[in-house]
Amino acid sequence: QVQLVESGGGLVQPGGSLRLSCAASGSIFSIDAMGWYRQAPGKERELVAAITPSGNTKHGRFAKDRFTISRDNAKNTIYLQMNNLEFEDTAVYYCNAFDRCNSATGIECEYWGQGTQVTVSS
Repeated sequence: QVQLVESGGGLVQPGGSLRLSCAASGSIFSIDAMGWYRQAPGKERELVAAITPSGNTKHGRFAKDRFTISRDNAKNTIYLQMNNLEFEDTAVYYCNAFDRCNSATGIECEYWGQGTQVTVSS
């Protein structure tokens, strides 16, 4: 099993910044893609940003100009720098990771963190 521990959420005013971290630990084979998703009350979970071990990234449309995802492969850790936060960014942010747990089949195991609350409020 792989555990994902998120940190860095909190309360911030509009226009402010936050940096989220997510560290993978436990029985890791080889972590592949990692990413952040978010879910606001009454809405579906959506992609914020994801990153591969080689540094290729993809972002949700709302995140391209304001959010930056980065990664430290040696620490199996990803970061999400969020700038110019808006009320609409209020949500629980979840870390997601794929582990190459079955090299024979190529099937990867998917893991989720518990989530960290980000609240943007004046």
